Amino acid sequence: MSTRGADLLVQALRQAGVRVVFALSGNHVMAVFDALLGSGIRLVHTRHEAAAVHMADAWARLTGEPGVALVTGGPGHANALSALFTARLSESPVVLLSGHAPTHQLGLGAFQEMAQSEMAAPVCKASWTCATAGAIGADLARALRTARGGRPGPVHLSLPADLLEGPCSETPPPRPDFEPAVQALHPSQAAGLLAWLRAARRPLVLAGPAASPRAQRLRAQALQAASGVPVLVMESPRGMADPALGALPQVLARADAILLLGKRLDFTLGFGRAPALPATTRFAQVDAEAGEFERTRRAVGPRLEQQAQADLPPALEALIAAARPSPAQADWAAEVAQAVGWRAESSPPPAPRAAATGLHPLQALQPLQPLLDSHPDAVLVADGGEFGQWAQSALRAPHRLVNGVAGAIGSSLPFALAARCALPSEVPVVAVMGDGTVGFHLAEFETASREGLPVLVVVGNDGRWNAEYQIQLRAYGEQRLIGCELEPARYDLAAAALGGHGEHIRQPSDWPAALERSRASGRAALLNVIIEGVAAPQPRRTPPP
Repeated sequence: MSTRGADLLVQALRQAGVRVVFALSGNHVMAVFDALLGSGIRLVHTRHEAAAVHMADAWARLTGEPGVALVTGGPGHANALSALFTARLSESPVVLLSGHAPTHQLGLGAFQEMAQSEMAAPVCKASWTCATAGAIGADLARALRTARGGRPGPVHLSLPADLLEGPCSETPPPRPDFEPAVQALHPSQAAGLLAWLRAARRPLVLAGPAASPRAQRLRAQALQAASGVPVLVMESPRGMADPALGALPQVLARADAILLLGKRLDFTLGFGRAPALPATTRFAQVDAEAGEFERTRRAVGPRLEQQAQADLPPALEALIAAARPSPAQADWAAEVAQAVGWRAESSPPPAPRAAATGLHPLQALQPLQPLLDSHPDAVLVADGGEFGQWAQSALRAPHRLVNGVAGAIGSSLPFALAARCALPSEVPVVAVMGDGTVGFHLAEFETASREGLPVLVVVGNDGRWNAEYQIQLRAYGEQRLIGCELEPARYDLAAAALGGHGEHIRQPSDWPAALERSRASGRAALLNVIIEGVAAPQPRRTPPP
């Protein structure tokens, strides 16, 4: 056979070290599926295009490698776009490869013809359509470099079907460069920023979502240990109300100097203004994108006192290298640690509440902690409204994946399956979600069965969209609750019908045997736990008396 554009694409994927492609088939990309045969690249075939992108997102966060998703053109491409928004705001290096109508048919009413690159552009770092078959390898390299460079994020590349299927008459360029340029933080800049922090009484370093993967979290912890300045990673759509950060609002209310380390000054920090932060709080900022300095300046004006353009990983390394302890701030560091470790509720009520219709959320979650403690690489995926927030408050794990600043629910099951692909079989992978969330990608239990991806999925089933219910209850009162009800469906039976294992838990005593059976099944297991629909834990906003 002549070399096709699809063969050049797979060749470039191999050269880049891509190990897995998450995909959903379709007319426009069948040549790529064919070219992947015998390539050594694993093809994980999903049931929905958004699930493929979510899997690529989780793969990138867990491995540090770019995640690659492959979908067909037209509606398949459109289905994938919402998941790109999650990856974009989570700063995850994902490359979406979309099939596309043939170039010679564009403008003539081609099958599934669509302005794909224009549609993807708002939720990507870059988006374009490949122009020639010979350029496919170079275009892929550019996409991978862009996704990983600077502030990481998704990139979209559309691949016209005729370029993939036809023989390449051009001579492809030599092996392209897949590595992004690195923006380092100069040692003198690092020293100046640390001196600025030491001069404050109550300084904080706030890192953005790109610091949430384990490798970067460990660097953030190393910076805190070396400098004595508290370093916190923010990645939640609830911002300051992230239950994993305890009483963060009371800490922010007292901070007099904040270094934004790859962290945007956005809604998650109340735009840096009172009452979220004191009107006198001063800022410094290290960011990969110069435009972020102007965004911060529009919010806080001259209170942005220092800035430096650098990528997050080398910035962390430079700051660690230049750091020295600051004993004068030890009391403040202890105060921050105590506040961030605070939890509104750490144990369920001693007796069921009078109106309780199921387990308290903590009773549905705490049996999972020993499993997460059993391995140094265990993964917790937490997604959804109130129940997902309970999970982030109550559970801890070496790896944590959440739906991120975008606040879009539904990614948790694909995240968990990607984690199972990325990590050895003995590593526990636990996904926690509400009964609203599970409806988005329940069919991926068939993917889990077909691909051999055993994970543990816990669904907190309160029979409603509880986050929205709680909003209506607070804003409009109990007489104006509408459109939030769900049936207490048997998601466990649905998972079993799709090739998984199902358990139905109605009381705490059901837990031990259900968990044992689930783990022994060797399959993706869904534990459908009937819970009480209570509001998520709320952060403490004022210091204790």
